[in-house]
Amino acid sequence: MTTAGCVPGKVKTVSVKREGRKWFVVLTAEQAQPEPLPGTGSTVGIDMGIANFLTDSNGEFVPNPRHGQKAAANLETAQQDLARFGRVRRDKRTKNHQRAVKRVATVHRKVRRQRLDHAHKTALDLVRHHDFIAHEDLKIRNMSKTVAPKPDPETPGSFLLNGAAAKTGLNRSIQDAGWGVFLTILTSKAESAGREVIAVDPRNTSRQCPECGHTAKENRPTQEKFHCVLCGHSAHADTVGAINVLRAGLVRRNANQAQREAPSFIRGRSHDLVDVFLGHGPARPAARVR
Repeated sequence: MTTAGCVPGKVKTVSVKREGRKWFVVLTAEQAQPEPLPGTGSTVGIDMGIANFLTDSNGEFVPNPRHGQKAAANLETAQQDLARFGRVRRDKRTKNHQRAVKRVATVHRKVRRQRLDHAHKTALDLVRHHDFIAHEDLKIRNMSKTVAPKPDPETPGSFLLNGAAAKTGLNRSIQDAGWGVFLTILTSKAESAGREVIAVDPRNTSRQCPECGHTAKENRPTQEKFHCVLCGHSAHADTVGAINVLRAGLVRRNANQAQREAPSFIRGRSHDLVDVFLGHGPARPAARVR
């Protein structure tokens, strides 16, 4: 097998894997540092969401494709067919059982590829058009945790309503959106293209007014609407969040640059500057020089 002219760089490893009836050859190649893309002078902040996959600070929306939700009916049918067969060893499965397993795997594989394709295309569009990209530092694992049960103190052995059904639906939507996969791909593409990506604390980004700086939960009366109770500024809540993410990202970038140039006794305080910008609390006092 020759890879001359097909794979750039020097091939280091070759592996073969199988997915269903298809076989794939995976090559790992050592390449020179890629040339960075030409600068655009553009900066952008992005706000990840469920109704829209992301919203940027320019007011543009990327719709959520909801690949898992669209395939839910086909997956349910395939899983019901598979459930008719008992749990047996792989070498003991009948032909019908094997076909049922393959149908479930095919649906999962298609959704995974669709999600990856959407993530790659969305990330590539951002990297091509912007030199600097700021996004929320989302703790996705914590966001998709299940709700703890609430025992009923009046009736031992029974439980109170805790919103578990709604939280389960939200968790499913978060996993279907694939934020973690997208952000990983975005970071990788940005590094190859010579772009800068910074993650910022998402607290209060959708509650702080970009016009007057007032921060309050009342500023967001609905999921989509932002209306500042102090100055009256109104906008889409996700756009407001993206604007504040961009501003916090620029503050952190400038703080990081200043930190690299600052004396050692005041280094490590870039997080404090962003916390002050977003209203998370006062910065810690500077270290005393002795």
